[in-house]
Amino acid sequence: MVATTVRSRTGPLTRRSAAVACPLLSLDTLVGMSERNSAFRFWPEGYGSLQTLSDLVKQSGLEPELLELVKMRASQINGCAYCIDMHSKDARMNGETEQRLYALSAWRETPFFTERERGALGLTEAVTLIAQTETTENVVEDASSVFTPEELTRLLYLIIEINAWNRLAITTGSPNPGSYTPTG
Repeated sequence: MVATTVRSRTGPLTRRSAAVACPLLSLDTLVGMSERNSAFRFWPEGYGSLQTLSDLVKQSGLEPELLELVKMRASQINGCAYCIDMHSKDARMNGETEQRLYALSAWRETPFFTERERGALGLTEAVTLIAQTETTENVVEDASSVFTPEELTRLLYLIIEINAWNRLAITTGSPNPGSYTPTG
């Protein structure tokens, strides 16, 4: 039988403190993790701050379908298998079609996306690939033509949020791709 307590750098990790440190994972999952998997899990305040940003983004007033398309597109670019799985499942739960999900990586070449979605996807790609492409004024102008200034700011925080989650999941190697189960 596997022990139900693990030591973190700050002391024993119990089921309760594990849930605070990483609500996506149970203590039982943490017990078998490699050092790479668990190394970044023991700063609950940092994780909690990122979770707070996620909660704010969900309440931002941006359409739930748009949130999932942006999250999935950034995750595709970053190669985050866990997040691609998660956001494709959540998008389907929100009524997204298979056709649009399959075509998302080629959104420019399809008629399946609205101008608003195109503006968001263009900005998502520019911000996600900022080191390679630099955010051009044209991309921001395109997004500004279909989003209010307040919405554009919220969209930018959405893009920042998913890029942070992608980097955390890829760097730590967890959660495991395919392990996400939608709750709604």
